Amino acid sequence: MSEYHNIESALIHGGIYGDPHTGAVNVPIYQTSTYEQHGLGNNTGWEYSRTGNPTRAALEALIAELESGKAGFAFASGMAAITAVLSLFDTGDKVIISSNVYGGTFRVLDKVFNHFGIGYSIEDTTNIELLETKITPDVKAILIESPANPLLTITDIAAVSELAHKHQLLSIVDNTFMTPYIQRPIELGADIVVHSATKYLGGHSDLVAGLVVVNDETLAQRLAFIQNSTGGVAGPFDSFLLIRGIKTLGVRLDRHVDNAEKAAEHLQNHPAVKKVYYPGLPDAQGYEINKRQAKNGGAMISFELKENYNIKTFFSSLQLIALAESLGGVESLVCHPASMTHASIPYEVRQKVGITDGLIRLSIGIENIDDILSDLDRAIAESGES
Repeated sequence: MSEYHNIESALIHGGIYGDPHTGAVNVPIYQTSTYEQHGLGNNTGWEYSRTGNPTRAALEALIAELESGKAGFAFASGMAAITAVLSLFDTGDKVIISSNVYGGTFRVLDKVFNHFGIGYSIEDTTNIELLETKITPDVKAILIESPANPLLTITDIAAVSELAHKHQLLSIVDNTFMTPYIQRPIELGADIVVHSATKYLGGHSDLVAGLVVVNDETLAQRLAFIQNSTGGVAGPFDSFLLIRGIKTLGVRLDRHVDNAEKAAEHLQNHPAVKKVYYPGLPDAQGYEINKRQAKNGGAMISFELKENYNIKTFFSSLQLIALAESLGGVESLVCHPASMTHASIPYEVRQKVGITDGLIRLSIGIENIDDILSDLDRAIAESGES
């Protein structure tokens, strides 16, 4: 943290704090589209709210500080944020992406940026030596998630960033699952960090937003131009809600993670469960790497039931845990990646990377852990009945 030694304080006081005009402890909602100018070429620093808005600017300053970056940018959604970042590239460029990433990231590359001649390849970013062999002259960036969605695969962020810099590539990390409270990729060498701020940063399932942080002034200038030119900016009210959500990020995530660790261990010991994916378990793929680069294993869990259990019955039998898209809210959510979050990825690709039809993804909320476990146990029991 630039001013505060501990992130818990920076979450509340970082960026632009309060309102110097009135002494309000919260940044006001500047719900305006335009700003009166004193004369030709003489303004207050604000012209038009697509270009800049004081509430949005406070959010952007906050996320830049929390991620230890040079500049932050707020967008109307996580996909708007990813789209802005991918707009840095030119026709003929290619981006390497991790073998399991959010389906929307795959879709925008496969169905939108392909039309502009920007390609991609799906690679195992956990194997650095193999990854280096996949770098061809047209590759300009490596985009990773760690943990990756939905198999919670861990990639060594520092190693990928070092590899990218060795080959003059950009390293881009989607930090949605961890947030800067748990993991700060720029401090590990990444060039760009992306968030679906809809998730843990907002934290209450009441807004949609995206954030980007960059580690370099030149990148900041380029992204600022793209943000203003394409216009997918976060509105002032959503920016205000997001600042409010970030203030409680630490206490929320402490509870999220405590619950998730207990749920992962419970599921791992459950006789009906075939496999649990959670980077906080000692036998998980990438456990030691995750311990080096993150504070803990986060609060996302994926798992598979044994073959004689009916997952449709499992989903319909849950009472506390809601079947819904998204994650990171205070309430526990469950989804079926193959038909929901990752349905845009072709079946054969899903099978190759391990996103099977039996995979279940849990976003563990902050409810009482006994109620969460009881709901899981009841639904599992009912799904195994003949």
